[in-house]
Amino acid sequence: MVSSVPLLYKGHRYPVEIISHCVWLYFRFPLSFREVEELMLERGVIVCYETIRRWCLKFGQSYANALRRRRPRPVDKWHFDEVFITINGEQKYLWRAVDQDGNVLDILVPNRRNKAAARRFFRRLLKGIGVVPKVMATDKLRSYGAAHCEVMPSVEHRSHKGLNNRAENSHQPTRQRERAMKGYRSVGGAQRFLSAFSGISPHFRPRRHRMTAPDHRTEMIIRFAIWDQITGAVAQPADSRPRPGAPAP
Repeated sequence: MVSSVPLLYKGHRYPVEIISHCVWLYFRFPLSFREVEELMLERGVIVCYETIRRWCLKFGQSYANALRRRRPRPVDKWHFDEVFITINGEQKYLWRAVDQDGNVLDILVPNRRNKAAARRFFRRLLKGIGVVPKVMATDKLRSYGAAHCEVMPSVEHRSHKGLNNRAENSHQPTRQRERAMKGYRSVGGAQRFLSAFSGISPHFRPRRHRMTAPDHRTEMIIRFAIWDQITGAVAQPADSRPRPGAPAP
């Protein structure tokens, strides 16, 4: 365990295992805070839904950042796409960038989808990733081409709707969660949630259609072990690791 991990939980009454498990439940499954509270109560853990909300706000982004740091740097091909989202009855836009393997690189929720928004997204992405791709694939929105010429002129730009299916497919889990949450209340709230969600949820969504059942179970055991490491939970063998609230053997 790295020395900085215990500092995250300083002053918290609940142990790391309870906190990380609640955060995992909320970002992995389309659950409300009250539903997470109920699931924990069934396991014998009494925790208020408001406490779970604060945990998700405080630790969600930290966990997502730690998971992203463990991924190899994307250097080949990046896919960009944007979709409409409704926040408090107003139409906003969700911009998303994914790499050639479908990993979400970053998201942004601006008010518009013009050149300025595209330029801001590109600069934010390059600053966060620290590398420049060889190829970028987008749909035919002209804002991408205009911002590309200013921010990444050396990168090959391929503009065709059919080339961008990987980015478009990555919106599906977000749409599912948006329906479960009955929309977002503010731009800032949407940005905070989606930034953490796009870092945590894909970690537990391997490409199962390409795996046999034993391979999938092995992969999930590895990913749970990584989760325990980045959250600071006590790592135990997967077949004997107790879940929060479970009675001691």
